[in-house]
Amino acid sequence: MILRELVNGVDIKNFKGDFDLEISGVSFDSNKVKEGFLFVALTGENTDGHKYLESAVRNGAKALIVEKAPDKDYKDVTVIEVIDSRLSLAIVSANFFEHPTKDLTLIGITGTNGKTTITYLLESIWNEEGKNSGIIGTIDYRYGKNKLQSSMTTPESLDLMGMFREMKDSGVDTVAMEVSSHAIDKERVRECHFDVGVFTNLTQDHLDYHGSMGNYLEVKKRLFTEFLAESDKKNKFSIINIDDPFGAQIVNDAPDNVATYSINNKTAIIHAVSSKITEDGIEAIINTPEGSLEVKSALFGEHNLSNILAAVATTISLGSPTRAIEKGVSNISFVPGRLEGIPNKCGVKVLVDYAHTPDALKNVLQAVRPLTKGNLILVFGCGGDRDNAKRPLMGMIGKELSDILIVTSDNPRTEDPEIIIDQIEEGVLRAGEDNKPYHRITDRTAAIKQAIRTAKKNDTVLIAGKGHEDYQIMGTTKYPFDDREIARESLSLK
Repeated sequence: MILRELVNGVDIKNFKGDFDLEISGVSFDSNKVKEGFLFVALTGENTDGHKYLESAVRNGAKALIVEKAPDKDYKDVTVIEVIDSRLSLAIVSANFFEHPTKDLTLIGITGTNGKTTITYLLESIWNEEGKNSGIIGTIDYRYGKNKLQSSMTTPESLDLMGMFREMKDSGVDTVAMEVSSHAIDKERVRECHFDVGVFTNLTQDHLDYHGSMGNYLEVKKRLFTEFLAESDKKNKFSIINIDDPFGAQIVNDAPDNVATYSINNKTAIIHAVSSKITEDGIEAIINTPEGSLEVKSALFGEHNLSNILAAVATTISLGSPTRAIEKGVSNISFVPGRLEGIPNKCGVKVLVDYAHTPDALKNVLQAVRPLTKGNLILVFGCGGDRDNAKRPLMGMIGKELSDILIVTSDNPRTEDPEIIIDQIEEGVLRAGEDNKPYHRITDRTAAIKQAIRTAKKNDTVLIAGKGHEDYQIMGTTKYPFDDREIARESLSLK
């Protein structure tokens, strides 16, 4: 593509070189640059792409997008200086891959919790309709026979647009994408033409990055007020959970057609008329503009009823047949790492869940409590290099809502795991003295084994925090680790 066409729409501050260069590819990683490439220097939290201009040129870059002019004059290399290189990358990526989202039905789901489960529900409903769908999310990126392990919830804009182009070229027509607050703030979803934006909830998380809940909310709102509002699509919908107190604020600012959903609020456009939640799952009658739906699901917990309502609201808005919705919901037996059961013959219910925020931990404990005849044993930790303000809150919730609590390591990353546990313990102590056992076992394998060894018939063991993850990050290294595998091994020894 000609450079002039490639940077169309980019806000250029300074320019030096040839606008009529033929560009063969785009990269923000100097190691992936090839002859004739455009290299975009991104400024990140841990590194600065401007340090790698020399490497990019050496590997064949013929053009550079930078936020600060290089000290060195690179011969025969065009330099484009911009205010925001991440925003520029998103625009360039969309141009390079010829705006694939204009030809896809694209649903963006944002919120602290529930995003992954909703994508699985949507995919199942679309399968019933005979649609060819793609999913981009926390667990993986999948379409057709392609399944790629997720490196981040929402990929960088260049990778994202490349994936959309592959999806479109392979026959995909409908895509559900988890949209993280980081992705919104870092302009990864700029130039994505959404048909639907979904808001699930907003609870404490990522305050190490956003600074306050107010800032966190404002970033989430941008999915609706900017990206959905600026989409080229004709019929656009905002799907908002009004059971969440922040939902009402987004309703007021959301553009286009707003479809609210709620478990209890009968003024919501999509709401549960009646529901029954048991250890076998969820049964509910749901009111929609197309009449009542009757859904049955093997998922359990009130939070999963909310996720089902979000999926119903989305697909009803897009015109899905009610029969396909009912069947699609019933086809989902579990979502990986989301209250995923570990089968065993010990009479113990063992569940693995991704809950890593105060609200998510509270939700899963409250979902599991009515299903537990014996003791509820909780194993959890908190990730390092992340929001440390939530650690004592999770400690308090864990102590109050479980019968036996074991605090352990999660992904400590570059933090000392003992210090992380110290901060969790502040909340454990704040919960007050009681006779309920509490253990501190830093080694996660030992903690899981202790929980399962302690469990008696009719007890429930909930292992929270990592869910589907098959690794543990210590320092900057990923080591193989899967809560589900450790649980299976422990049960085999019981």
